[in-house]
Amino acid sequence: MRSFVYLLLVFSVINLLSCTANDSRTAILWSDRPEFAFYSKYFNAAQDQYKIEMFYFDYPAHELMALGASERVPDIVAGSWLKSTTARTNFKPLDSLLRNNTSLHNAFYHRLLTMGNIDGTQYLLPVSFNAPVVVFNRERGLQLSNPFTINLSEMQMHGNNFNAQANGEYTQMGFSPTWDDNFLFLIATLYGASFSEDGFSLAWNHAAIDRAMSLVHEWTGETNSGMQAVDDFAFKYLYDPPVKLAIAGRILFSGMDSSSFFTMAEDQRNNLDFRWLAEGDSIPIAEDTVYFGLTQRGRAAAAGEAFLHWFFSPETQRFILEQNFETRMNELSFGIAGGFSALRPVTEQVFPVFYPGLLGHMPPQDFLSPANILPWDWMPMKERVILPYLHDRARQREGAEIMQLERRLADWVRLNR
Repeated sequence: MRSFVYLLLVFSVINLLSCTANDSRTAILWSDRPEFAFYSKYFNAAQDQYKIEMFYFDYPAHELMALGASERVPDIVAGSWLKSTTARTNFKPLDSLLRNNTSLHNAFYHRLLTMGNIDGTQYLLPVSFNAPVVVFNRERGLQLSNPFTINLSEMQMHGNNFNAQANGEYTQMGFSPTWDDNFLFLIATLYGASFSEDGFSLAWNHAAIDRAMSLVHEWTGETNSGMQAVDDFAFKYLYDPPVKLAIAGRILFSGMDSSSFFTMAEDQRNNLDFRWLAEGDSIPIAEDTVYFGLTQRGRAAAAGEAFLHWFFSPETQRFILEQNFETRMNELSFGIAGGFSALRPVTEQVFPVFYPGLLGHMPPQDFLSPANILPWDWMPMKERVILPYLHDRARQREGAEIMQLERRLADWVRLNR
């Protein structure tokens, strides 16, 4: 119900913002992040020289590529999947803007900024990002070796020590990677699966996926007594949300992304602690990192640049966070555009003011590892091809016994592109 009310509020704001964008003072903004409707409203109220008119699309990159030569293009696009080969050709270079504002250039997380640089030219600026966390009952925190991160080996060790049985059945199970297909994907990512756009197809590291699945099979067989025991435990107990089971002591760990954790009900979050999931010195950033670009064919260049400078200001983003908490939007949307700000001063200095749980938990910036460039339709591809494949692989020791990923992907592309 809260999400439904949120959408109604968002689209009512969008309607209020709507005006006829028939002059160069009004810039059209496309986004897959509804929060930009509010940001546009704040910008419009902050000055009277320019206006932003915002439109929501699930996949703005695809909508942009589908526009005809005579159709009005947006001036600004802020969303995910903008870095694909076909999408990024629509954006104009931002190097001169960054050269004229070195403080802005230096404020970005460097590796995120680099991902918007194509062949030495900066076309896109990072807006926000999320990263995976492992959550657990706050009372268990002292058992862990690191105050910032946890790796898979330590999860497996503590999970094994936590396991308990009665009459041959598990009454406590520390963790199973097979509880969540998204966690299987994280394991594959940490082991170097390296999914990436390859022309109009997809590339990945087969050997890395094999190694990741070997770990899952070992975890299932040696730590949790096999798939049948894991499934029996899940059937008996996992009808409750994993975080509730972690608080109650039925399981030890639960995995989720930072956005889900920081929009969790406060009474639950107060009973939990977390660590960033990492291997070595790498914390994998979620693939749907939001980027911002100005289009080449836009008609309101000055308005677009004005919004860029306004939005990528620590003062503006602090104001946005203040508004989120005053209106209780923070209960539905985390931080800036659903994630941590790509501006280091904002995430490191301002976020802990509004999210005290981050104190002493900020991830080292050098650990943050952005995903590779992926196709604009990566999310449906991931949901319908990659995750089902990993789900099946986790339950079969011999990969040859299931339909291979290449075949699944080819079938999906043939039916959906």
